[in-house]
Amino acid sequence: MKRDLLSVTDLTRNEIEAVFSLTKDLKERFKAGEQTPRLQGKTLAMIFEKPSLRTRISFETGMYQLGGHAIRLAPNEIRLGVGESMADIARNLGRVVDMIVARTFKHSTLVEFARHAAVPVINGLSDLLHPCQILTDLYTLVEKQRDLEDLKIAFVGDGNNVANSWIKAAKRFPFKFTLACPPGYEPDREILLETTAEVGDRVLVTHDVEEAVSGADVVYTDVWTSMGAEEEAEERRRAFASYQVNSRLLKLASPQALVMHCLPAHRGEEITDEVIDGPQSVVFDQAENRLHLQKGLMVWLAERSGRGSEN
Repeated sequence: MKRDLLSVTDLTRNEIEAVFSLTKDLKERFKAGEQTPRLQGKTLAMIFEKPSLRTRISFETGMYQLGGHAIRLAPNEIRLGVGESMADIARNLGRVVDMIVARTFKHSTLVEFARHAAVPVINGLSDLLHPCQILTDLYTLVEKQRDLEDLKIAFVGDGNNVANSWIKAAKRFPFKFTLACPPGYEPDREILLETTAEVGDRVLVTHDVEEAVSGADVVYTDVWTSMGAEEEAEERRRAFASYQVNSRLLKLASPQALVMHCLPAHRGEEITDEVIDGPQSVVFDQAENRLHLQKGLMVWLAERSGRGSEN
């Protein structure tokens, strides 16, 4: 039975930890110069409705390092929803490739792909969720010797797809997550209500940025204007002006707090140079770990779908 990853909660905690274990092993072997052809002869189709740097390069490089092959399908080549139905595209791809990663505007596109494709479908980013990023972030925190059982995570900025995925992740690990955002920029209401019904006040939304960051073990931020909302950029700059992660704000967090950002960063807007380049930043460790986490994820999904190698 094939498995998909559209949301962090598509995996149990034990399964996430199994992916982390695979990730650690693959990363250590990579650093030691060992080859790991766990997906030799396998093919990954990469569908990108949005431009991509980290998602494309990490999946494509990861598939190569695993002995497989990645094929990028640009919007003008696949023409999602124009002419041929998405269901038929998914059925066709599922007959030819071994795995699909899609970076789409609408989350519903991914849901439909997963419903009709006979191979694992991975959410490379949608307007609603970004699970690969949050799995990478969680792995990075574990790698930095942070205990996910007892962390206070402050997310400063927009209640976007990354924030939504952090909220969902609170169902799998008992950290405390507080989102500080301006009024009108809260996370998805359904995701928030569904999660707080299960985890209670471990997930909070506030408009008070200092309250959110006070004593935090992790200070996380993202761009104020996500891809697809460029026409709102100036309005958002005004709304988010007091939500910048800078050295003054960081002093409110724990002295050992880590700074995280999923990139790309708009330096001087949501985060300042001295913070993103400072000693508490693990931003570029996160970026590198996208490669290793996604390798672990692809191997895990492929082997549970009968398409991987035990080598």
